[in-house]
Amino acid sequence: MKKIIISAALLLGSTTFITTSTQSCMTLATSSVGLSIIKQVLLGGINSAAGIFSNKQAFLQNDLIIKALPSNLRSIYNMLDSVAPGLAAQGKNYIAEAAVYTVNTSTPILRNAVNSLNANDVTRIMQGQDGIATQILREKTEEQLVQAIMPQVDAKLNEFGIVRSINMALQGTNLLGTLLGNQSSSNLGSNGLSRLASEQMVNGMFNIIEQHEKQNRASMLGAFSGAANK
Repeated sequence: MKKIIISAALLLGSTTFITTSTQSCMTLATSSVGLSIIKQVLLGGINSAAGIFSNKQAFLQNDLIIKALPSNLRSIYNMLDSVAPGLAAQGKNYIAEAAVYTVNTSTPILRNAVNSLNANDVTRIMQGQDGIATQILREKTEEQLVQAIMPQVDAKLNEFGIVRSINMALQGTNLLGTLLGNQSSSNLGSNGLSRLASEQMVNGMFNIIEQHEKQNRASMLGAFSGAANK
């Protein structure tokens, strides 16, 4: 009987310690110290993305940006590969050049969103799975980013004349109209291509930020746990 009582006491004591440690960790996470650590991780991801977007070759070669390619834009490239391979490569190159001009617009929006994170956001981050901080950032800024950079992308693509070139290459087909949901036209509108390119840029940026978050998730949580146990 004594052994059972002692074991129960030890178990209760361990549970209390775990609960207290968890509460301390959560309290720290929602404090100014915890919030600062989370912001540093996200801002590091934003800086990493900005560095890649500022370099045309880095943009073209980054797997996370390639992965972000919208399915409709991928289909356009595939169509061009069959009729004008050089034009497909040219289109990707021009979009990469346009991406360079969007950095000074997109990064302030993302940084402002990070700086506006509140205790509820931090609680979600601490309790959530890998990538949750980036998901919250996406929820706050995704459509705003697309709308903010699309005019810049549109201006650059029109300057390069890529939309006109694509329409000429695919002239006489109904592929573009069907693909873009505009069956009355076989022309790729400027806004259509700019929208797709902008979506690729925004999704690519979030992919890079998420990768950075995941790479630093363990050290971020470790910092909370270490400080909570002191």
